[in-house]
Amino acid sequence: LTRFFGSTKFNVSEHLFVIAGFNAIKYNREGVNSAVDIDNEESETSPYAGVTYAISDDINACRICRRRFLATKTGHAPAPVVWFEKEARILIAGQAPGARAHASGKPFTDASGERLRDWLDIDTRIFYDTSKVAIVPMAFCFPGYNAKGGDLPPPNICAKTWRLRVMEHIGEVRLTVLLGAHAQSWHFGKKTVMTDTVMAWRDHAPCVFSLPHPSWRNNSWIKKNIWFEADLLPTLRSQVKEALK
Repeated sequence: LTRFFGSTKFNVSEHLFVIAGFNAIKYNREGVNSAVDIDNEESETSPYAGVTYAISDDINACRICRRRFLATKTGHAPAPVVWFEKEARILIAGQAPGARAHASGKPFTDASGERLRDWLDIDTRIFYDTSKVAIVPMAFCFPGYNAKGGDLPPPNICAKTWRLRVMEHIGEVRLTVLLGAHAQSWHFGKKTVMTDTVMAWRDHAPCVFSLPHPSWRNNSWIKKNIWFEADLLPTLRSQVKEALK
């Protein structure tokens, strides 16, 4: 199998992905079908492998994190935020939907989305046009909050279940934007440190750009690393315009 990464295909030799021949299972909104309710989120293989429905329908029907989410402080049900289309020009790989995206069903409907669109220098019309921009987080559902009210990380089972299939569905894109260490580690195929990866942005430009997450939590990082806005963002904006031509 290959990972689709910007306009280049990278062979993943250090990982082995096994796809089992499960029968197709269609889930309702409560996460239960007439025969089986699969909640084994620790499995290394996807319970949805072999499903014949459209991939967006498969993801929207996914409930493998139902028990995990019920155990969080928010106690919410899964609600995947699916926002991509085959042959999009730009891929935005993020972390996971936040509480507002969970409520709206639309990614980046908050201050971080405004900041991200400013970084890319595109308006909401282009940003939410799935024929131009595919927004594919490491987990499609809001992971919830921990006991202290902090964001929980995206469950690994989501990427294990869906990400390769989604990347293959989208195909090769002109530009890939990686937001935060979770997306950067997956796409580079190794554990990464966000600051080091973003500082080395020239190593992967012009097809791939690594950015910090546009959350307010990174305000101090952005102020400290003045080169980010002075050097990286102008180059990124130029490549975004080129990719959208």
